[in-house]
Order: sequence, then C-alpha cells, then structure tokens
Amino acid sequence: MLLFSCYKVKASLWKWLHIAIGCFVTAGGLVLLKHSGVVTGGTAGLALSLSPMLSIPFHYMFALLNLPFFVFSYFYMGKSFTFTTMAAIALLTGLSSLDSLLPAFTIPALPGAIIGGAFIGVGLIGLFRNGASLGGATILALYLHRKHGINPGKSNFIFDFIVIASSLFVYSLTNGLLSVLSITVTSTVLALLKRKLTTAKPPESRAIHTVPVN
Repeated sequence: MLLFSCYKVKASLWKWLHIAIGCFVTAGGLVLLKHSGVVTGGTAGLALSLSPMLSIPFHYMFALLNLPFFVFSYFYMGKSFTFTTMAAIALLTGLSSLDSLLPAFTIPALPGAIIGGAFIGVGLIGLFRNGASLGGATILALYLHRKHGINPGKSNFIFDFIVIASSLFVYSLTNGLLSVLSITVTSTVLALLKRKLTTAKPPESRAIHTVPVN
C-alpha cells in the first residue's frame, strides 16, 4: 500500500513537472511572437491582438479571455480537467508576465514566427500528454468532439482563422500571413512529436491526449 502511494506521488510530481516545463516553453514561444509582431491562434493569439488595442497587459488579457471557458469546462468537461487546465493557464500567465522585466527588444518577423511557433508546439505537446490544455477554443473543440463527434482540428482551425483575421486590425497583412506560418509550424511540430512519441512507446503506453492546438 505504501509502495503504491509512493508511486502515485511520484507519477503526480512527474506530471506537474512536465506541465510546468510545457508552460515555460510555450511562454517562451509567446514572448518571441509578441516581440516579432506575429500572432498565434487560440485565446493566446486573441490576447496578443487585443492587448495593444485595449492597453491591457497580455497576461491579464489572456486570463480574462479564459474565464468563460473555465465556467463552461467545469460544467461540461469535469472538475479534474478544469483544475489542471486552470493551473496550467495560471502558470503560463505568470511566466508570460515576466516579459515585462526584460529589456525592450524586437525580433525579425520571419524567424520569430518560425521559432516561436516551434516553441509553442513543443510546449503544447508536453501539456497535452499530461491531461492539460491552455483553455479557450481547445475546451470547446473537445466538447464538440465528445458530444457531437465534430473533428476538433476543424473546429479549432475555424477559431484560429478568426483570431488571425482579427489580428489584421492591429498588424499588417504581411504579419498576418506570418501568423498563419506560425500556426502551421506549431501544428507540424505537434504532429511530428506526437508521431515520434507514439512510435517510440510500446502499445500499452501510447496514451497521448488528442487535444487540438489552442
């Protein structure tokens, strides 16, 4: 019994360590995108667009946009999923706020889109494999998939497209296209890592959460 309890504690610690690392890497990607004037998808991308328009710091805007999704998740996705997602978002918000401590700098848009998108993809795979998400449209896409069998990738793509379109009010058309490139890089990294991790594990341990990109 004691051995089983120790195993559960160890497994839980590893889970949260991976979630923390995933949040750290994702936050790094978001900072790179922010300083290169490129937007990503999901509520993070929407927060990047609205933040300069409303003069609200990104981390506050990101948290505010996720509040209604938290309520939805609690009633329709369960307490455990909601708690894990809230913890991941809180950690990501805190890490993103550290950007204000950095000196002002800019990054060329093209490398920023590619590197930032890759960072986000790597970070997200760490979250998804441990039962966490970054809220927003991911929660809604998962619900539609479970309830109505709608492909979560398609529903999430629609939301991302709307986010990118709205970013054109803040950023140029060129940066809007680079934002599409960033999302493509993120999706590609997710697909490659998921395939690699799946083939590297024995069948009984191939439990990678199929959570769409947020």
